[in-house]
Amino acid sequence: MFNKRTVAGASLAGLLMTGSAFFLWSSSDAEDEEVRTTEAFLADIEQKTVATGSILPRNEVAIKSRVSGLVETVLVEPGEVVEAGTLIATIRVIPDDATLNNAEASLEQASIQRADALAEYERAQRLLGAQAISQAEVDAASTSYQLAQQRYGSARSALEVVREGARSGAGVVNTEIRTTVSGMVLTVDVKEGASVIESNTFNEGTPIASVADMSDLIFMGFIDEAEVGKIEEGMALDITVGAYDDLSLAGTLEHISPKGLDQEGAVQFEFRASVEDSEDAFLRAGISANANIVLDKRMQVVAVRETDLNFVAGKPHIDLETSPGVFTPTPIKTGLSDGLTVEILEGVSEGATLRQLGPARPSGRRGKW
Repeated sequence: MFNKRTVAGASLAGLLMTGSAFFLWSSSDAEDEEVRTTEAFLADIEQKTVATGSILPRNEVAIKSRVSGLVETVLVEPGEVVEAGTLIATIRVIPDDATLNNAEASLEQASIQRADALAEYERAQRLLGAQAISQAEVDAASTSYQLAQQRYGSARSALEVVREGARSGAGVVNTEIRTTVSGMVLTVDVKEGASVIESNTFNEGTPIASVADMSDLIFMGFIDEAEVGKIEEGMALDITVGAYDDLSLAGTLEHISPKGLDQEGAVQFEFRASVEDSEDAFLRAGISANANIVLDKRMQVVAVRETDLNFVAGKPHIDLETSPGVFTPTPIKTGLSDGLTVEILEGVSEGATLRQLGPARPSGRRGKW
């Protein structure tokens, strides 16, 4: 029988043998592991921000009805190019019963007053012939008749407006909806038979269609408050449209909103940029796009990859090869970074060899990104 001391000694010996085997294996593996190196290189570094938004026409005009009624005809389709003054729809007026009754009653009253004034004027002329009244009384009767005739004409025109939407002989027919600008019809908002409300001081009116000049486009987007202080009017933008893979448009920042908007807890500032017209693709109003804004850039500066940096006491270092196979942590001063490559201001020169800490370069070429 083994005593307790014998069992404990055997266990300890087993543990020592296992630890020695693991140490020898790990040491052998470390010796076999190849140390990957890279070099500091020259690079162009651009710090960009991406703003989401859409491309819109600079001037989009809503055409609205000036009378209330029913849409009788619609003469255009979205996508058609029209000139200012083009007839796009007609409205059939459906008069209100109370308004129609009042207009008819006013016309009847004006007709009675006109007939009475005419009779008074004719009687005054006969009395003047008999030298029973003066010329002044005849002139007064004539004036009363002329005023009564004018009231009758106004009442008749008012009744025509109620019934037809416009008076006869007018240069502008309110029941005919015409475009006020030249451009492309973007939307037709009504169908034949739909009810529309007139545009007046109390009501915006029913939109009939929208027309815009599609040769003058802008980009409307939003930028985060953390970056709004880095942009300014006149900066160049590179605009990409999601619907077209290879389409890139040049833009110029025109305006930045002075007031931010709270969007899901983040403050965003709206901005507007002009967009260069494209001959390669038709840009539709409202199409989604992204604007790449270059906030800062450095040309042909010494740089390394971000993944090859390590930090000692919170300060950036690189493992610089000071002699063959010997790497020494060396403090450096960094500059601009694009998230992948970082500018080196002090501590490393171009071509210096350093330990590659990040993943291997896709090209497999040493020191080139």
